[in-house]
Amino acid sequence: MTDVMRVRPEDVGISSARLTRVEHWMRSQIVGGRLAGIEVMINRKGRTAFHHCEGKRDLAREAPATPDTIYRIYSMTKAMTSVAIMMLYEEGLFQLDDPVSRFMPAFAGQRVYVGGGYGAVQSEPATRDITFRDLLTHTSGLTYGFMQANPVDAMYRAQKLELPGSEMTLAEFADKVARMPLIAQPGKEWNYSVSTDILGHLVAVLSGHSFDHFLRERIIKPLGMTDTDFHVPERKIGRFAACYIRGPDGWPALQDDPEKSRFLRVPSAPSGGGGLVSTARDYMRFCQMLLGDGLFGNVRLLGRKTVELMTLNHLDGDMAAMGQPRFGESNFHGIGFGLGFSVTLDPAKAQIAGSSGEYAWGGMASTAFWIDPKEDLSVVMMTQLIPSSTYPIRRELRVLTYQALID
Repeated sequence: MTDVMRVRPEDVGISSARLTRVEHWMRSQIVGGRLAGIEVMINRKGRTAFHHCEGKRDLAREAPATPDTIYRIYSMTKAMTSVAIMMLYEEGLFQLDDPVSRFMPAFAGQRVYVGGGYGAVQSEPATRDITFRDLLTHTSGLTYGFMQANPVDAMYRAQKLELPGSEMTLAEFADKVARMPLIAQPGKEWNYSVSTDILGHLVAVLSGHSFDHFLRERIIKPLGMTDTDFHVPERKIGRFAACYIRGPDGWPALQDDPEKSRFLRVPSAPSGGGGLVSTARDYMRFCQMLLGDGLFGNVRLLGRKTVELMTLNHLDGDMAAMGQPRFGESNFHGIGFGLGFSVTLDPAKAQIAGSSGEYAWGGMASTAFWIDPKEDLSVVMMTQLIPSSTYPIRRELRVLTYQALID
């Protein structure tokens, strides 16, 4: 399977002159000290109209950002895990409203936090068990330890419930999560969480194969995503980007050395919520599969109606109405959530250029993708800066991308 063809931007309704604004913006991120390096890929109508790199993938080693640079994509893994579980849905192995306790008994009869502090948590019974839909939409009542918003988050940290990086197996991780109190009744609130890691374990339970094996054999290899995996092999370390935080002087400071990173080791628990590394080209193949209603080249992973279902809003209103008015640098008024992605409902309410029906997500190190079916457009941005809320670069790139459309 060959790479998506590069064409003159005007051939797909994009202005070359206006795309220079994207290049200028990318360069300004480097010169201004926001980022060490950045890569942007813009596809329209099945063709690559823009693919450009700026800056360094590794400042200390003076290695430039190039199209073969490998990045930690963190939560962009979630979209791939969601596709994996929906492939099993298409095989008739579960329904969206099935309780996951049917396959993982530890999740039966959970309790919900209502007050108190760590060590003296007050709880009440959950009104129902968590369903597959709850996990896919982050309305399960599970949480992340790094949120640091309530005593349950502290319990996650105390139990070392953090992926990627845990020494537990995925089954052990899921079992421990099941014993934690929920932070909300299932289906009632949107809360970012380890839900997708639990889905990764469910992929293993339902398929009879390890989660990482399923992802490689059923998604990564068929799409030709040759640099996507849960670790970076030794022969590719030279292409692996360093990861940064904003230093005291405002410039990038090293957070994870690519020659010492935990991503060099095969994980005990492959994280469906944030464990993959990838390249812009690889991830664009995944995006093009989704934009193709489950088909990329001669490879079909999902049926057209399943992709349609995944990209509808499954919340009762937008994310703001579900208790999440803002997340990171993004305003979530006018933004819903589907089965694995955010979904734009109203660009005016979201206060950002775009289209209704567009779906997207990003990763902790400021990577991002979005897919706009109305414009036949997909965009992948790769960089390595933690946290993603440091600068509003995703919103800035969206404006710069849409202003370049001319047809």
